Amino acid sequence: MTSAPAGFDLGVAFDPSALGPVLAERADANGRELVIRDTSGEVHIWLLDEGAARHPSVILPRDGAFRLRLELASRFVRRLLGQRVGLLPPKLRLTDFQRHRYIQLLRAADLYEEGGGPRDVAAQILRSQQAELPAIEFKDSAARKQADRLIKQALVLVDRGYLKLLRGG
Repeated sequence: MTSAPAGFDLGVAFDPSALGPVLAERADANGRELVIRDTSGEVHIWLLDEGAARHPSVILPRDGAFRLRLELASRFVRRLLGQRVGLLPPKLRLTDFQRHRYIQLLRAADLYEEGGGPRDVAAQILRSQQAELPAIEFKDSAARKQADRLIKQALVLVDRGYLKLLRGG
C-alpha cells in the first residue's frame, strides 16, 4: 500500500487492528511490513510510506500476474470491509504434497547453506537409513540420488524459483 494520489483522499484510514492482532512488524528504508492474523490466516501488508495508513491505496502493476494481483487485492478490500473471504485463488493453493515438498526443499537449502551435503540431507530430511552406509555404497544409493535432486531443486527455488510460486505457477 502507498499514499493515495492527491484528490483521492476519502478520509478513510487503514487500521491494521481492524483485521486482527499484529503478529509481527518490521520497518526499514523500504517501508513498514505488518503480519496480521485474521480468521482466514495471515495477512502480510507492506506500507511503502508514512502516509499509506492515513490515505491508503493499493498498487497493482500491470504485468503477467495482474489478474492474480487484482483478485488478491479484492480479497484484501473485502477483509477491510469486514466481509467473509473464501479460499485463496486456485493458483495459490498448495496441495498437501506440494506443501510437504516445499518444506523439504527449504530445509535442504538451509542445510546445504550451513555446509551440509547429500548424506546430511538423506539423514535429516529424507530420514533414510541409507545415509548410514559406507561412502562407497552411499555414493550409488537411491537416497544419495534423491538427496542430490533435492539439493539441486532447493537451490533453484531459493535462487529466484520462488517467484514462480508467487505468480501462481
